[in-house]
Amino acid sequence: MTTKWLTIVKWLIIIAMPFFLGFTMITLTVSPAYPTYEYAKATFPADPLGLTQAQRLDLALVAVDYLGRWDAAEDVIFMLADQVDPNTGEPWYLQSELDHMVDVKKLTDAIRIGAIVAGLIVIIGTAALLWRQSTRYTAYQAIFGGGVFTAIILAAIALFILLAWQIFFVEFHELLFPPGSWTFYYTDGLIRLFPEKFWFDFGVILSVGSLILGIGVALLGYLLMRRARKQGNMPA
Repeated sequence: MTTKWLTIVKWLIIIAMPFFLGFTMITLTVSPAYPTYEYAKATFPADPLGLTQAQRLDLALVAVDYLGRWDAAEDVIFMLADQVDPNTGEPWYLQSELDHMVDVKKLTDAIRIGAIVAGLIVIIGTAALLWRQSTRYTAYQAIFGGGVFTAIILAAIALFILLAWQIFFVEFHELLFPPGSWTFYYTDGLIRLFPEKFWFDFGVILSVGSLILGIGVALLGYLLMRRARKQGNMPA
């Protein structure tokens, strides 16, 4: 492998690493475990219209199930459209909320695919460099660089969330969703199931969790590089 290709592969790994770790963390968190954990907190806000936490959790888990399906959003949105208020029997979601959830599922599907693509780049690229003794040190450099790059990005995001949550929340939605399509009343179904605290905690878990993963990967790369230097297994 020429020096040019070594450099290309190394930088592909470094650039793909934050997407791999971050998107994988998002995919893993969008699961029944997170809302179950969140709803069990004593500090989780009560429903303003009187549903019990158990009733809300049942509805929330259907939304999580919907997001986890590989089917197209339009093909499974009926899962949410069929939900009714346990107390009144009225449809739980407004049409505007269903439209937003179609957009949300398209985004989560794209993130899941992005995690797979970035993961393949990281895994295949690293394996290619590890295959030969002469390029293993470059693989260690790529692992270290990818971890450091991830840690820097996620540290910045974590600080943004902790210090300016409202700005982060608004700008995130404005960037990814059509203007006006994601704002609802506190009495609407989506907000009753997923209040602001749900999303703040979600953001903290994702950013801090991905930051820890990045630091772990950087530490692994550093230790591998140090061992290679001690053993004299460095490129000439």
